[in-house]
Amino acid sequence: MELLQLQYFLAVARLEHVTEAARSLHVTQSSLSKTIQRLEEDLGVPLFDRTGRKLRLNEFGSKFLHRAERALFELEQGKQELSDLSSPEHGTLELAVTTASTLPNILREFRRKRPYIQFHVQMLTTQEMVTLLYRGEVDFCLSSPPVEGNDIECKIVCIDPILVAVPKGHRLADRNSVSLTELREEWFVGVKRGYGTRDLVDSVCMSEGFVPKYVYEGDEPARLSTLVEAEIGIAFIPSTARNSQEHLKYLQVENHELIREIALLWNRNRYISRAAQEFREIVVKYFATISKQTT
Repeated sequence: MELLQLQYFLAVARLEHVTEAARSLHVTQSSLSKTIQRLEEDLGVPLFDRTGRKLRLNEFGSKFLHRAERALFELEQGKQELSDLSSPEHGTLELAVTTASTLPNILREFRRKRPYIQFHVQMLTTQEMVTLLYRGEVDFCLSSPPVEGNDIECKIVCIDPILVAVPKGHRLADRNSVSLTELREEWFVGVKRGYGTRDLVDSVCMSEGFVPKYVYEGDEPARLSTLVEAEIGIAFIPSTARNSQEHLKYLQVENHELIREIALLWNRNRYISRAAQEFREIVVKYFATISKQTT
């Protein structure tokens, strides 16, 4: 059994399509198909049910997928460990976030301490983030809500109140707080379903007997303040995402402990480089400082 066979198998298993898998691997479809066929011959069983160029893992393939992922995961961790030992001042930190409002300050501090470490950040839904976390493809996730699971370490780093942002000319702009029921007829701007804050807010509003009416749903939380300022709609915005320079009024939510928990997540089986350990320390310290400032 060859390493290349396992890599090709994983690509096909995840995409379930020969053409798309070949494109992602930058190989020809015929080469990919022959490699998968050789793997099946080596194993003595078929791994996929085939319909044209679409493939679906069968019972054998599903069992083997877990083992193949684990094998390649361990090899990748060995590669990461050797790279860290040979060149600790260089490398790349892989991050996935569902909440990005605090990230610029954290990355600024990290870059100041580790100027030669690169970082790659992906803004994802909770499910997308968890998938990468289980595969061991990211060092850390900054997530709201927290995620519990096998092989996942979860450290709550912040309890963040969610506020209601309204433009300065809004009927509620002279208030300091508002009840959810008073927002029943308002139009909202927000992120798409699947992001922790959106799902939390929708759930709490539904418990009050209404579903928020959204005129805008996006995947860029930082854009919401601009849309509120333009009077497109009002928004639920976490306290840590406030910007004092914006011409907005932020209201507390009455009679509800509307908060989000921000957690730092990592796969306990993934090798944690020295740079990654330092990043974790920076995140914990940053949120501890914020907590002191708001209490």
